[in-house]
This record gives sequence, C-alpha cells and structure tokens, in this order.
Amino acid sequence: MSDFINISSISQLHQMFGLAKPVHPLIAIIRKWPKTDFNFSNIKLTSDLYLISMKGKLNGNSFQYGKNTYDFEEGTLVSIAPNQVVSFDSSLDESAGTGWSIFFHPDLILKSELGRTINHYNFFNYDINEALHLSEKEKISLVELVDKIEVEIHQNTDKYSQDLIVQNLETILKYSNRYYDRQFYTRTNLNKDFATKFEAFLKMYFSSNEIVTKGIPTIKQCGEALNMSGSYLSDLLKLETGKSAKDHIHSFLINKAKNSLLNSQDSVGQIAFNLGFQYPQHFSKLFKSKTGNTPSEYRTLN
Repeated sequence: MSDFINISSISQLHQMFGLAKPVHPLIAIIRKWPKTDFNFSNIKLTSDLYLISMKGKLNGNSFQYGKNTYDFEEGTLVSIAPNQVVSFDSSLDESAGTGWSIFFHPDLILKSELGRTINHYNFFNYDINEALHLSEKEKISLVELVDKIEVEIHQNTDKYSQDLIVQNLETILKYSNRYYDRQFYTRTNLNKDFATKFEAFLKMYFSSNEIVTKGIPTIKQCGEALNMSGSYLSDLLKLETGKSAKDHIHSFLINKAKNSLLNSQDSVGQIAFNLGFQYPQHFSKLFKSKTGNTPSEYRTLN
C-alpha cells in the first residue's frame, strides 16, 4: 500500500527536497530538481499548493493523477490543484534548463481577481486526463512569463511585486487555457473517477440554495448523490486521495470561507449562514481549527 505525504507550504517543499531557503513564502520556481535517493515509486503526494509544471528531461515517462496515467514526455505541461494526489514512476531527477515548476499557495492569490476565477481553469480538475503538449513557440511564450515571475521573486520587494507576480501567473493560466482548447477541441474525457464526481457534487451543492435550506451536506447525503453509502464513499476517497469525505467537505468549506472573508463585506455570521452553519460559533471553531485564526483574525491579518 502506498504512503501519503502532504506538503503544506513552500518552506516544507524546499526542506523536503533539500533546496535552499525559499525567497518568497508563498511561491517558488524550481528549474532543477536535486538528485535524491528517495524512492517515489511507493509514495502518493498531496499538497496545499497549486502546481504548474513543464517537463524537461525527467527520468521516467509517466505519473499517476487521480485514476489516470499521464504520458508525461519532454515539453508537456501539467497543472495540479491543492489536495489532489500524484504518484511518480521514478525519482525527480531533471536536467537543468529544460523545464520548470511553479508552486504557489492559494493565499498568494486570495485578494486578487485570479483568486475569484481560478476555479474556472478546468485543467486543474481531475477529469482532464492528459498532459498538455506544447509546441516550441508555446513553450517559449510560457518560459518568458516564468522568467518575469522569477525576477519579481528575487528582486527587492516593492508595492508592485505582488501584483506583477499574480498578473504574470494569471497570464500563464490564460495561455494554458488557449493551448488546452487547441489540444482537446475534438476530444472527450475519460470516465470521471470518484474524486472528480465528488468535487463536482460539492461545487454544485454549494452554488445552489440547498446549502442555505439544508445546511452542510452530510457524508450520507454525499454518498446518496453518488449512488452509494456515505461510508463506502468515504472509504473510496480515503483510498484514492488519502483524505476522507469529511476532510474534503471541510477543505471545501474553508476555501469558500477564505474567499468570502477577503472578497466581501459580509459579517462573519452572514458568511457562516451562507455556508450552511446554523450557529456562527460552530463555523468559527472549525475555521480556527483548520487555519489557526478566527475568521475575524484571518480577515484582519490578510
């Protein structure tokens, strides 16, 4: 059985792979993976970070994402959202100058337009089962943007730095959207796995009136929506992602709450009500247990 490793921060990412201390706490660009004797063949990686990565000359030809295997050849691009699961068929030994990986924490974009629209970039979803194959011209366009982000990360921070980093990051995603549309225009997706179906159910439920009228979905409700028992769904998710149905629901709630706290003037009580909580104190207790701050503290600190 595979072991799960979760990477919660940019700092932990650097420590795990023996990289120098990160320059920026919320974003990192890795051009060359250090050589390591660590065996990734029996490891499933999850993280609290977004990842956009263009492969260089990496040992091994595939990795597992959800239930599907990517044909990950040189010059292909993959995009992975927080809490999703990846496993590799080899070590991460990549030649310098042939590829790049951008890791960034959701907190980097929470106050920006990208923070409100990133869910619209469907290539972060499990149901996109193929990596994006880039032409030479497309690779050059993206590398230029990565270079600009790297310059901003390493130069002295000023009032423009954060906006420029996020703007260039958003431009990468917009170009990626164009390239995916080009590649997948005539293709259809494989059958969705359970994690994808569960993600789709949560998005639909939280965007409807049911969240207010029925409250936070129970594990039983989630199971019934996917035509199985709640306990069976939770077991499948645990096997597939390393997290239970309850973990997924809480993660979804916290992300929705963070966006509401930073991008609306609604009171904490109103946000709690909008997210299906009958009592605001229950919302505040869950939020603090997951983030270390009360909702009011989080809004002030960010």
